[in-house]
Amino acid sequence: MFSLKDQVAVVTGAASGIGRGIAEVLHGAGAQVVIADIDVERGRATADELGAVFSQVDVTSRNACEEMVTGIVDRFGRLDVMCSNTGIFPQAALDTMTDEQWDRTLEVNLKGTFLIVQAALRPMRKQKYGRIVITSSITGSVTGFPGWSHYGASKAGQQGFMRSAALECARDGVTINAVLPGNVLTDGLKAQGDTYLRNMAAGVPMNALGQPRDIGHAACFLASPEARYITGQTLIVDGGQILPESVEALA
Repeated sequence: MFSLKDQVAVVTGAASGIGRGIAEVLHGAGAQVVIADIDVERGRATADELGAVFSQVDVTSRNACEEMVTGIVDRFGRLDVMCSNTGIFPQAALDTMTDEQWDRTLEVNLKGTFLIVQAALRPMRKQKYGRIVITSSITGSVTGFPGWSHYGASKAGQQGFMRSAALECARDGVTINAVLPGNVLTDGLKAQGDTYLRNMAAGVPMNALGQPRDIGHAACFLASPEARYITGQTLIVDGGQILPESVEALA
């Protein structure tokens, strides 16, 4: 495992799901982890279980993002890793999608990434070191799914933002990369029932859904000192989901 000993790492949207999986792996690698989430009750519970620190944040608020980062730097003296993981994925068919549904999805997923990355860059540039890892998705950038056109747009947008942002801070010792999960077994997915889960797993060459910690291990690599020469890149973690040309390829 890559060591993050003595490093300070923030994971947004870490109260549950993929964010929690990332936080668990970073904690296991030795980082001082900050669980950043808008959900105070679940966020504090996760932080207590991991022996981490909780910080409430609304990533759609510039002031909230900047105040959180400032508080972390005041407390720990530095910020080494920022995992921008907060995201929403409300189902909405294109012909009935409202302006509000479109705007809210891009506000949380895309603008939220911009605001938290911008806030994190200030201390990282000063200390001439930083690792930023964005949780994007195969949806939007590589694949599509009915009802997720707004989600796909936000996730593809994250990667366009990442590539240009990576250029702007490449000489400051700061890297920006993205992990692209496929189908991951989170609580929200489990709530769909066993039949739904079996059908989803059947579309993956490994015949299994990913675990949140699978994404965590990928994020940990990109957050490590050893990944210093990787920036502006994407790492797909999907069990081979995007590989088959047709269902016959899975027979």
